[in-house]
Amino acid sequence: MVEPEIMIPLVGSKKEIDNQAAIVRRVAAEVFKERGRKLKYLVGTMIEVPRAALTAGAIAETAEFFSFGTNDLTQTTFGLSRDDVPKVLAYYVAKDIYDVDPFVSLDRDGVGQLMRLAVGTGRKSRPNLKIGICGEHGGDPSSVMLCDELGLNYVSCSPYRLPIARLAAAQAVLRK
Repeated sequence: MVEPEIMIPLVGSKKEIDNQAAIVRRVAAEVFKERGRKLKYLVGTMIEVPRAALTAGAIAETAEFFSFGTNDLTQTTFGLSRDDVPKVLAYYVAKDIYDVDPFVSLDRDGVGQLMRLAVGTGRKSRPNLKIGICGEHGGDPSSVMLCDELGLNYVSCSPYRLPIARLAAAQAVLRK
């Protein structure tokens, strides 16, 4: 049986995950006592702000898994709102300022470097740290390739993108 995961969003520091994880564990213990049953579960976080990526080693001392919220991490890294896509990003892509819309395909140089840092320092603190992404980047072939290069355990995306994600994951494995 897969252990259920309790995800704490928008964490930016170890003290924050410590505080929230303590609440989760306290409430879970109360419920287990009341019900007379226990269930193994994991407490983790969404890495969706640059500070979380930069302090991932400390956060992983408490968090048992990471899931990159790549849409929000992209938004906060670039300082752009997804609402800017029609105006700003279309212009930037048309003028070759950006090769591709970073909300479609993960930016390897910025967001990708933050992810690389978070994976490395997170797994240094917790070698068996489960790490993945959630968001539409999980259905983009280039982004799936980056996730494979970084050693992520999974990608998730909306159902209509699953066939593309599966094909990209298979291609990543064959490329090795």
